Amino acid sequence: MYAVIMTGGKQYKVAVDEEIFIEKLEGEQGDKVKFDQILAIGDDETIRVGDDLKKAKVEGEIVKQGKNKKIYIIKHKAKKGYRRKKGHRQPYTKVRIKTIKA
Repeated sequence: MYAVIMTGGKQYKVAVDEEIFIEKLEGEQGDKVKFDQILAIGDDETIRVGDDLKKAKVEGEIVKQGKNKKIYIIKHKAKKGYRRKKGHRQPYTKVRIKTIKA
C-alpha cells in the first residue's frame, strides 16, 4: 500500500517503513508526525482519491533533523568588478512512515 501526501509545498509518494527527506518540520527526534493533506491512497489493484480520503491517516516518526549540503550562489557583473558569493544550507527533516490507514 502507498499514499501520496503533500507537505512543504511538495508531493511525495510514500509507503510503510520508507524514509523520506522533507522540508523542515517542528519537533525532536522520535516525535510523531501526522500528515493531513493526503492526495491519494492505493495498492496494486485500486487507487482512491478525493472524498474517499476523509478518514485516511498517514503517520510517521522524525528520525533526524539536519541540513543539506551547501550550495553556492554567485553574482557577477562583467567589466564592473562586482562579485558576490553566498552559501546556503537548506534544513530538512528525515521522516520514517509508520502507518497508512485508508
